[in-house]
Amino acid sequence: MTTFDKREQGFEAKFAHDEELMFKATARSNKLLGLWAASQLGLSGDAAASYATTLVTDNLESQTIDDILRKVSVDLADKGVSREQVAAKLQECLHQAVQQLEAKG
Repeated sequence: MTTFDKREQGFEAKFAHDEELMFKATARSNKLLGLWAASQLGLSGDAAASYATTLVTDNLESQTIDDILRKVSVDLADKGVSREQVAAKLQECLHQAVQQLEAKG
């Protein structure tokens, strides 16, 4: 195996690791956002957990950040929470999720 092949394998392994980390961070941040949104909606216990889980699992493969923002913003519109507030909270949740995953090692 040449040095080039080893470098290529290293880059591929790093790419796969980074993609897995991003997937996990996104799922975790969606769950954190879902729990926050559930509390804004007055949900608790199983209802809150169910809302958060649904936010993570619905259209898992094709879901975008805009889809998440749209869903939560619509759900919270009656509570006076703006899309910008939801976007800021999602950013905060993503940051928290990355920190949690990095702490796990």
